Amino acid sequence: MTNLTGQPAPAFELPASGDQTISSDALDGAYVLFFYPKDDTSGCTKEAIAFTGLKDAFAEAGVTLLGCSRDTVAKHEKFIAKHDLGVTLLSDEEGSLTEAYGVWKEKQMYGKTYWGIERSTFLVDASGTVVHEWRKVKVPGHAEAVLEAVRAL
Repeated sequence: MTNLTGQPAPAFELPASGDQTISSDALDGAYVLFFYPKDDTSGCTKEAIAFTGLKDAFAEAGVTLLGCSRDTVAKHEKFIAKHDLGVTLLSDEEGSLTEAYGVWKEKQMYGKTYWGIERSTFLVDASGTVVHEWRKVKVPGHAEAVLEAVRAL
């Protein structure tokens, strides 16, 4: 498992919800980047809703909130509309960012092995350094734990 804490955050420029392209270089200040396996699945929906509920608190702390999966922007837009989400979602269809962060993992479910995103979150400070990471995230209470870490910056 790659530990990125204390390392420069991998740079990116990806298409995102809201008909935007987002670049790590253009982000002003600290940001939270949460990786999730798939739009509109149970755990991913709960996680995105939890982050949406705390969006104002993250904004007050001066932190940009970004979600990322390998789903298309079109799927992100449907996911956002269906659940009234308030977070920007990056589309990493090619997998460059999920690979760079080391969250593209071999997984197992019901005896089958497959590749997918390991639910993970990274807090990147204003200088572009990963200052905190959460791997193998369990959704309940996670968004609140990330906000606590943001407030401790």
